[in-house]
Amino acid sequence: MDTFKKLKTVDFIIVIGVIIALVVGYLTFKNFRQTASKQIEATSQISFDVFIRGITYTGSEPLMQAGEKTFISIRNVPYSDLEIVNVRMERKKTVLPMLVNSKIVQKNVLVVDDVSQADLYDILVTLTDTAKITKDGAVVGGNKIKIGLPITLEGENYKFNGTVSDLKVFHYNSDDDLNTQINNNNDIQ
Repeated sequence: MDTFKKLKTVDFIIVIGVIIALVVGYLTFKNFRQTASKQIEATSQISFDVFIRGITYTGSEPLMQAGEKTFISIRNVPYSDLEIVNVRMERKKTVLPMLVNSKIVQKNVLVVDDVSQADLYDILVTLTDTAKITKDGAVVGGNKIKIGLPITLEGENYKFNGTVSDLKVFHYNSDDDLNTQINNNNDIQ
């Protein structure tokens, strides 16, 4: 009886915590609970598009090109160098109504470069990597790659913040099959 009087509330919490840990460990051992490694269904090559909006660039040389590497950070956490598969850089556009007989036609519009913002660009960069495929999607660097995920691309002369705008998971048997799929599926010009 004297032992129970000496025990404090903290002691009871520690004992209950140990008992819960033992129960969870037993259930995991008996396969009633899945661990993270058992949730991975496959490993596959993926490609994903990163959309970068409103970059001011006055130079004449391309910022990045297909075949180069760019360092990415996912949610401000550094990840790795990834290969650039494709780059599309376009000037900002504006929409103008079309005139027919001095009247505005509501359904017809003309999309042209916005000359008032000559050095403002939108960039679409396609990257490739190997990902772990789970029930919830592709996982790269401990992060699920999904549309809307913030990504930072960093190279020798640039550091851009963008978001994932598309994701493709490739199922392939060889490197030649992978290259064929990337070239056929990512023709965004």
